[in-house]
Amino acid sequence: MGTINDRLKNSLALRVLLSTIVLSSGVIWLSGSILESRVSAGVKQVNLDAAINEARSTIVGARYRLILAKSGSSSEIETLISEIVSSATTVGARASGRELVLLRGRLVNPVEKDFTTTSNLVDPASLPLEFRQQVRRDAELSWTYMTIKYAGTLKVPAIAVGDIVSVPRSGAYKMYLLFPLTNQDKTLTLISRSIIIVDIALVFLIGLITWLVTRQVIRPVREAARVAEQFTSGDLNQRMQVTRQDEIATLGNSFNEMAESIQQQIMRLENLSRVQQRFVSDVSHELRTPLTTLRMASEVIYSSRSNFDPQIARSAELLLGNIDRFERLLEDLLEVSRFDAEVAILEPVDFNLISLINRSIEDLELVAKENGTEIIFSPYTADLPINADVRRVERVLRNLLNNAVDHADSKPIHIHIEYNENDVAVAVRDHGVGIDENSLLRVFDRFWRADPSRSRVRGGTGLGLSIALEDARLHNGELEVWGRPGHGAHFVLTLPRVAGNNIEARLIRLEPKDYSL
Repeated sequence: MGTINDRLKNSLALRVLLSTIVLSSGVIWLSGSILESRVSAGVKQVNLDAAINEARSTIVGARYRLILAKSGSSSEIETLISEIVSSATTVGARASGRELVLLRGRLVNPVEKDFTTTSNLVDPASLPLEFRQQVRRDAELSWTYMTIKYAGTLKVPAIAVGDIVSVPRSGAYKMYLLFPLTNQDKTLTLISRSIIIVDIALVFLIGLITWLVTRQVIRPVREAARVAEQFTSGDLNQRMQVTRQDEIATLGNSFNEMAESIQQQIMRLENLSRVQQRFVSDVSHELRTPLTTLRMASEVIYSSRSNFDPQIARSAELLLGNIDRFERLLEDLLEVSRFDAEVAILEPVDFNLISLINRSIEDLELVAKENGTEIIFSPYTADLPINADVRRVERVLRNLLNNAVDHADSKPIHIHIEYNENDVAVAVRDHGVGIDENSLLRVFDRFWRADPSRSRVRGGTGLGLSIALEDARLHNGELEVWGRPGHGAHFVLTLPRVAGNNIEARLIRLEPKDYSL
């Protein structure tokens, strides 16, 4: 069942074909039923009219002959009745299988002879009682549908037509002519079977036509899908083959024009990206040499600042600090260029994640205290081995802690960790200014700040969170953020415990437990 549903979902041609067959089958069945009903009613009406006309003719003829034999003897009358029965069952367009039943009415004179007779051992009791009463009551021919019962087990559906006749020397009799419907049933069965065969043939032809038409439409669509998949996979030279001049050809030409335009745009963007990456890389490398010289000179000046005027000494301190920041910026730009060029690689090693977190906290603890912020980390294990790029993981942790210290507003920062056999998650939670919903979408953008007017505790490059996100993705991990204005921010880093694996579970809920509206 699942396979059929999948094929229906994945195949437009199959859905169109099945829908057409189902709908056409319903319409054909309804039309066939109406046609069969009307034909059946017509056949029955024709048979009924013929039966009534033949019965009227036979009964009128029998009455006339009986009137002429009024003065005859009983034996002559008996012979006449036998002739009437024989004639009624052998003469006429519907004479095949026609039966006659002559039943005496109320006995007037007990000495009179009873001429009751039936043809072919027909059981008179098979005549419905209501019909017999109707014949006795009505002045005209009466008719009904019935089932003839013969002596034995044979039963045949039939039309019964009856009227009153007078038999000399005996009185009134009811004469019934029975017209079996065997041929009618055969005809109706033949018509029904013919309609069914025609319906099946029509459904088959409609299905075949639908398949042929759908194939003509779907084939170019499938060709377009195939070309689009190859185009998406990187083969930008793929195009549709257009050999016609109809609407499908127009679609193909439009598709080819779109592919050509996209290819040109992609090539332009690739060239621009390569130029940009080369520019950033070249500038970063070219600036390293003079920057090294500046650092050496600034360190010499900084070491001798006690001999300078206080203003000059302060300038030496600012110079060295900004050179440090400039070096970090160059290093970050080089790292970003590696990510953009897709040449960044992992160098996984085995290490203790708890020790790495503690070391990162120690490096920032002094700065956090100066800002009136406490970093709280109480792991329930002292040893948590993982296999990852220790340099990149440490950089992610430092960037998250730096961001938390910058925005904590002298409130505590909590670090939480969860792990299982396959994954590990580290959460950094601050209770500072927070992040609004619009800013959450841009937190990891390069050089973006939620509030440009807000002064930082320390100078940053604006690339820390962007690089942290790329480092997490390089490990097949995730870095997510939650924030609300006035309620702080919550960053959750999830990594596989073995580099190269995929994460299987999110161990820490993104929305912190301490948050309530």
